Amino acid sequence: MLNLEYLQQLLIAAITLSTITCAIVQKTKGFFKTSKFLNIYSLLINLIVGIVFCYTFTNITLPTSLWIGCFSFIGADTLYKTLEGKIASHTDLINKKTVTIPKENIINQGGKK
Repeated sequence: MLNLEYLQQLLIAAITLSTITCAIVQKTKGFFKTSKFLNIYSLLINLIVGIVFCYTFTNITLPTSLWIGCFSFIGADTLYKTLEGKIASHTDLINKKTVTIPKENIINQGGKK
C-alpha cells in the first residue's frame, strides 16, 4: 500500500531542499559560459545536497534521499501543491472499508440492455 503520509513528508523535505539548492545554483551559475550544462549541474547539486541534507537532518536512507533530490529538482513546491488536496482525499478513500457506488454509475443495472 502506498504510504501517502510519508510521501507528503518527503515532499516537504524536498521543498526545504529546493530553497537551499536554488540559492546555491543561482550563486554558482556564473561559472558556466553557456547555459548548456546548467540543468545537469542543477540536477547534480540537488542530488548531492539532498544526500548531505538528509544524512545531516534526518534518518532517511540513500535511495530516499535521492528521491528527495529528484523531487527538489523537478519542483517540490509545485508537486506538493498539486498533490496536497488529492493526498487527503485518497487517504480517506483508501481507509474506508466499504465503497459506495452511485446508482447512475453502475454499468450493468439488473441485466438491462
